[in-house]
Amino acid sequence: MIVVLLIVLIILIVLAVITVIDSLYSFKVRREDLGGEIKIVQISDLHKRHIGEENCRLVDMIREENPDIIFVTGDLVTRDCYDFTEAERLLKKLNEIAHVYLIFGNHEQSLPAEYHEELIQRVKKTNTYYLDNNTSKIVVNDKELFICGFTPKYTTYRKDGYRNLDTVNKQDIINVLGDKPNGRTLLLAHNPLFAEAYSQWGADMTFSGHVHGGAVRIFGKGVLSPERKFFPKYTKGVYTVGNMKLLVTSGIGKLRLFNPAEMVVYKI
Repeated sequence: MIVVLLIVLIILIVLAVITVIDSLYSFKVRREDLGGEIKIVQISDLHKRHIGEENCRLVDMIREENPDIIFVTGDLVTRDCYDFTEAERLLKKLNEIAHVYLIFGNHEQSLPAEYHEELIQRVKKTNTYYLDNNTSKIVVNDKELFICGFTPKYTTYRKDGYRNLDTVNKQDIINVLGDKPNGRTLLLAHNPLFAEAYSQWGADMTFSGHVHGGAVRIFGKGVLSPERKFFPKYTKGVYTVGNMKLLVTSGIGKLRLFNPAEMVVYKI
């Protein structure tokens, strides 16, 4: 019995050490070549995590990639953060590298109203394109892209605890974004779990985060969503949903196990 307890204790200690390493120190660059010459860097879900002092290492790594566009797909800050100096500083540095497009995630949405508005103003001061149920058109390498940002109701993230959550369908997206633009459309949507609706709306590619890779990954599968649901459908990687590519990053912050933080470099 004592031997069994010692083995269990050793296993728990090893898992704890790996969790600390993954959560505080590990960081990877994932590359996805989807056929094309436009390079996009996606970061998401930083929360309270830093990659280097004042994110200097993160900025340097992104600069080395020389991207055409940078996407920040939500939860740049965490819900109990009321000092946005560091977030503003990071966005300024990223804008020196490439055009930056940002959407809010559930943590920004849950900020008290005065802080929510302050964050919006700070984001705009950095020349970042803040997309809140609106669309921006850009031409990259002689190719026209429509970049859309979708912000769902907060009740899709939290309601009655995590019970009775609202969902998203095609009409919900039309109601705030209108019909899909007539051209190649990239949708930024923090929550990947409504992928079918994004596909039905007509997005060619959707960039998401939110699920943190499922927190714990076992045999390549994410275990838990922020909504306390086991084995969510989309957690990390490239998925085909109808005619759409769903591009999900496991993000940078939050506790994680067998699930290193990452930024993703896409060629589209």
